Amino acid sequence: MSGLPPMVHHPDYSFPFPPKHRFPMAKFGLLADYLRGQGLLTPDNTYRPGKCRDHWLNQTHSPDYLARFINNTLSRAEQRQMNLPWSEGLVNRTLLAPSGTVLTAQLALHQGLACHLAGGTHHAHYDHASGFCILNDLAIATHVLLNQSDVRQVLIFDCDVHQGDGTAALLKDDEGAFTCSIHCETNFPFTKQISDMDVGLPNGMEDDDYLEVVDTTLDEALRRSSPDIVLYDAGVDVYSGDPLGRLNISEAGIRQRDRLVLSTLLQRGIPVATVIGGGYDDDRQALARRHAIVVEVAAELWR
Repeated sequence: MSGLPPMVHHPDYSFPFPPKHRFPMAKFGLLADYLRGQGLLTPDNTYRPGKCRDHWLNQTHSPDYLARFINNTLSRAEQRQMNLPWSEGLVNRTLLAPSGTVLTAQLALHQGLACHLAGGTHHAHYDHASGFCILNDLAIATHVLLNQSDVRQVLIFDCDVHQGDGTAALLKDDEGAFTCSIHCETNFPFTKQISDMDVGLPNGMEDDDYLEVVDTTLDEALRRSSPDIVLYDAGVDVYSGDPLGRLNISEAGIRQRDRLVLSTLLQRGIPVATVIGGGYDDDRQALARRHAIVVEVAAELWR
């Protein structure tokens, strides 16, 4: 075991993008830069994904939708729903990121823990984008994992402030997938899907109450699912200052949450793959540091 957990990143996760757009595309590159500066992302523990395999995509998403997105022939209504300006760079990173989550999960199975410096696009549905999410990496990775003989049950533990509606819809008929979402009840998406476990939180919830919910929910989800691996969406849009959040969680509270989740899983010997999920702070550097919290906690526990 090396001194740092494996981390998955690709330099094309960030690409030239309108700087004033609500989606902070620069955060992926800034996150990697920050982690390199902290000595947590090195050539020895960095893994780079290739583009997602066609059959991985087609077992989760509509082939027609995929083709129309790639070829820039989505309708105007579909483009509005995607809410991201189409470009070759967007296509490239969209086809890379799900493969990154698959790679992270496979590394976690072999080493116990791995971190993806992207991922968590949990609003994407079978044949349409939603909430800045074009392809659902969590559902894609789950389907790939369940086709492996040594994985019978996958738990998606989603702590993004928004419900993982696309993940719930895409995996509702998969007995090997258990979806759990802890989210702000009044926040997007305003029409919720039904996960295996949904915990809707009130606006303004603070650290202590939030951490108690995370603790009890994780325990119940593990009891009900008995997973072979956990995909943990460590969204930081629960932060009190996040413009799309509506909760009142401090950075210290986020760190406690990530430590609680990761330490529980590692103590129980359950492999865990982390994805960064949502975060929309206009201060991109501060946002990158916030997304780094789950990686910093992972590195501390790994050591």
